[in-house]
Amino acid sequence: MTEAAGWAAIDTTLQRIYGDAEPMHWGTLHKWALGGPDPLDGISAYPRTEPVPHWHFIGYGMSELYEKESDNADESGWGFEFTFRLARRPSETEPPVWAANFLQNLARYVFQSGNWFEAGHTMKANGPIAAERPDSAIQAITFVLDPELGEISTVHGKLQFLQVVGLTLDEYEAARGWGSAQLVETLGPRMPLCVTDLDRDSLLSDPDIAAAVRAGTERDGPAGNMLLVAVADWTLDDCPGGAATLRFGALPAPNIGRELAARLPRGGTLVVHSDNSAVRFVPGERFAVEPVDDEILEVSVPAAAADDLIGALRSQAGRYPVPSMPGLVIEIEPSVMRDGRGNETGEVVG
Repeated sequence: MTEAAGWAAIDTTLQRIYGDAEPMHWGTLHKWALGGPDPLDGISAYPRTEPVPHWHFIGYGMSELYEKESDNADESGWGFEFTFRLARRPSETEPPVWAANFLQNLARYVFQSGNWFEAGHTMKANGPIAAERPDSAIQAITFVLDPELGEISTVHGKLQFLQVVGLTLDEYEAARGWGSAQLVETLGPRMPLCVTDLDRDSLLSDPDIAAAVRAGTERDGPAGNMLLVAVADWTLDDCPGGAATLRFGALPAPNIGRELAARLPRGGTLVVHSDNSAVRFVPGERFAVEPVDDEILEVSVPAAAADDLIGALRSQAGRYPVPSMPGLVIEIEPSVMRDGRGNETGEVVG
């Protein structure tokens, strides 16, 4: 067996599409495993002309490239590798470095937080995904299975090629309200191979697309049930009934409320999770809190209490009791804003 069997499996998959074409490749000198800053050991980028001119980026490092280290025999490492397709001007001869740094930042988030991504997940970027393009409307992302690379099996387990797709903010809201997979399918004719184009405006400006999204949202309701945030903490209170204090940041709190308003009446659940803890809201006949394990607290929300709960999820820091859920307190913390590179901007919400 080759010493880099996982890496070789990725290369073999790419050869089926690109043959012997040599990509632009960035390697990592100081590897993450040895204390370096970059989790991906390499990133390749291939120039494409069809179906639209673009760069196809593929990362190496979220799966087990060299030897089997995890106890999960079914999956290689995190179970995926990042890919990214970025619109390319015909005159471009080299792929932009920012896109490689962007994939490293996503990988760094996974390695540092322990939160992985899956097809259908969405995330806001607190600004354009390319800091070099402050005028770009692409300020959020979702994830899809790479339409050409898909999923493969390796000697270390299976892995998916998880493609990052750029969205405008209103498209992001549509994905949260309906479902990322449904939205991407609807946008597909205008976004072949899910290529991200930093120059485009929202595709929802097309009346036909906007009408299709509205009809789908009204018909199906929200499909997603997970929200990634910086703060989602909880403590159980020492009082009868086992009530609790839930802590969220001021920036995402109103969005959590909107998600609950969309899901609970339809019998849907919502998991709000951060690096090390999560709160799972479920519809229930009576109010109850129950720890699922050391990280997850389940909160049962009666229909009559939903409005009080949503009303406590405010963008202003403070402690807010929920009257119809005795003993439950929502604690809102100020949110520190960060730019596209993850640096604090000095702006605080709440």
